[in-house]
Amino acid sequence: MILKCTKVLVGSALGAALLAVPALAEKWDMPMAYSGSNFHSATGAEFAKCITTGTGGAIEVVTHPSGSLFKGGDIKRAIQTGQAPIGERLLSGHQNENAVFGVDSIPFLATSFDDAGKLWKAAKPTMEKILADQNLVLLYSVPWPPQGLYFKKEVNSVADMKGIKFRSYNNATARLAELTGMLPVTIEAAEISQAFATGVAESMVSSGSTGYDRKVWESLTHFYEVDAWLPRNYIMVNKDVWNDTSDANKNVIRGCAELAEYAGTWRAVEYTQFTLNGLKAGGMTVGPAGDALTGELKDIGATMTEEWLKAAGPDGAAIIESYKSMQ
Repeated sequence: MILKCTKVLVGSALGAALLAVPALAEKWDMPMAYSGSNFHSATGAEFAKCITTGTGGAIEVVTHPSGSLFKGGDIKRAIQTGQAPIGERLLSGHQNENAVFGVDSIPFLATSFDDAGKLWKAAKPTMEKILADQNLVLLYSVPWPPQGLYFKKEVNSVADMKGIKFRSYNNATARLAELTGMLPVTIEAAEISQAFATGVAESMVSSGSTGYDRKVWESLTHFYEVDAWLPRNYIMVNKDVWNDTSDANKNVIRGCAELAEYAGTWRAVEYTQFTLNGLKAGGMTVGPAGDALTGELKDIGATMTEEWLKAAGPDGAAIIESYKSMQ
């Protein structure tokens, strides 16, 4: 089934390429926040190659992983203002601009890939409209594996978390730190290894993928599978650049984006257990959180859900209603 779908998508992208009219070559630099070995970056690199090949070189997309061109927190603004034409960012990284951007980080709302897909389907039309108003066009989005808790000691209750320096990457993680008595420290993905090695941070909530890519077993000892949420990365393009792109090349890009979203999501699913096994191989203790900790975290999740609904207003309520109708 995967092979069949892939062939259809590739055929669509390449079919569109045959319609592309040769033009002066454009170079599109594509900033990305995560390491080149991360599955999001690998998917983005293939997406870039698909566009370059599909447009016959009329648009050459060059990826810049690890925050090497712009740091993660600066990528969206760089694309909005035309400093870069295209790029990738963590969707919930913009929650301070609009609460709707944090829909994928509501604790315990969508805890599986299937549910995360439904939630994205419910949220996507609103997300596209918000981004369009910000001079951006959404191309595709891929989820991370379920988020778990990393520590450098055994943790059995929220009380055990008090005072721990906690790596924060969006509003939801900062709020989680506050509600558990931890101390939030904003750290981009590319800086994780150094932060843990130097004691700037001692804990985080993230996927097995992030921990595996950054070899956090060199500093941390425990990973608790709490499946809190599945955040998403997304690829955006500057709307002015998009409007100046020929219809033929837009069709190529859309075809490549469809393929990338499918392939990236498949990778996320397959990568989940692989990375958990990698954490174990590195010497970490990996397993579900205990009942007491799980119960306390779900109570905190209920509080954060109420807060998000209040902040997101009618748009947020409509997304949740649409999502629940799919269950």
